[in-house]
Amino acid sequence: MTSTKWRTWSILALLTLGVVISYVDRTNFSVVLVMKEFQREFHLSDQQRGLLNSAFFWSYTALQIPAGWIVDRYGVRIPYALGFLLWSGVSASTAFLGSPAQFFMARVMLGISESIAGPASIKWIYQHFREERRGLATGLYFSGTKIGLAVGAPLTVWLSLGWGWRGMFLILGGGSLLWLIPWLLLAKDTASRTSSAKPASSAPVSLRTLLRAPAMWGILLGSFAYQYFVYFCMTWMPAYYVERRHLSLSTMGLFQMFSFAGMAVIAVLAGWMADSLISRGWDAVRTRKTFVVLGFLVASTEVIGSQARSDHVAIFFSILSLAGLGLTTANYWVLTQALVPAAGIGRAIGAQNLAANAAGAVAPLLSGWLKATTGGYAAPLNVVWLFLILGAVSYVALVRYSLSPLRAAEETQNAGSIPNPPFQKTP
Repeated sequence: MTSTKWRTWSILALLTLGVVISYVDRTNFSVVLVMKEFQREFHLSDQQRGLLNSAFFWSYTALQIPAGWIVDRYGVRIPYALGFLLWSGVSASTAFLGSPAQFFMARVMLGISESIAGPASIKWIYQHFREERRGLATGLYFSGTKIGLAVGAPLTVWLSLGWGWRGMFLILGGGSLLWLIPWLLLAKDTASRTSSAKPASSAPVSLRTLLRAPAMWGILLGSFAYQYFVYFCMTWMPAYYVERRHLSLSTMGLFQMFSFAGMAVIAVLAGWMADSLISRGWDAVRTRKTFVVLGFLVASTEVIGSQARSDHVAIFFSILSLAGLGLTTANYWVLTQALVPAAGIGRAIGAQNLAANAAGAVAPLLSGWLKATTGGYAAPLNVVWLFLILGAVSYVALVRYSLSPLRAAEETQNAGSIPNPPFQKTP
């Protein structure tokens, strides 16, 4: 392996580790909110738990498009380093807080500091991997989001049992700062290695232009639906396992780990399989869209578990449905990169992340309200199923035309610089 390839894969590994850390920081508070002693200490209702779970996503969602603009304008290396430094400090400082209002503000600050991670990482992958390798790279990166959720619950429980919830935040937040050392040593902002020109700076594309395309709206709706399920599992599934299915904290953490670990494995395999088919001549958009829709359909089997009286059946379908959504994970992000002009990747990913994480603000609040109103988890889980069906429909009905006029215009201006050919109508 050449030194350039070694550096590329090493940085991808760092980006994956970075997103593991960020998702552990997102999920640890949801686990703490399940702890009875924490609830008693701060006298938290279901609505308050939902509000605290959603606080992170308010700021994280609002800053996705500005974060995409920052990445397009200033690159990846320094903006990501500054964001990582801030979010690690915020996570560690949670150990010293003492009121629901302070927790709320800390989660808002965590959302602000983590907002740069997604646009920066996806932009870097776009710059350094061609279409026929991008699915595997994106799958590996997004496996980190699932690994973070898989290990987050059991790690939080273990550290909290040994050092208390305050010690847990201090250890995780402070220890993660070590990540910055290899990042600053290895990462560099360079021109795309899949092109010989500079498409990102020579053909600017506005967000308004991107939003004129029906495909972009299908992507946004699908992203919201995908993440609604993920964030329900991240914020309320621990409580569902403990309160509805009567599992212990340790067993709950184990089943969360199985669900998200399965999703991580399938995300990598699905990205690799799509890459393999595309390298054999299959149409990139059609192939990736097929994986996306199949993932939504497999995930929709969660409705079987939600209606089951048997705890074993319910838990089986909880794990199967979330793991099955891994078919969508890498491919729906890479599909966006195949449709959007290179000059608009940061903005498009920012918009997609905004839609995805708007679900993070809505899912905890709506699920908490539905649980409080109906007295159970059936209604929240039925809403999850409706959003999964919406996700499949949005990709089938709207993601039929790419932003090919924009890609064609970019290709004309930067002849030979676009790593992917513009696509026309897809089935």
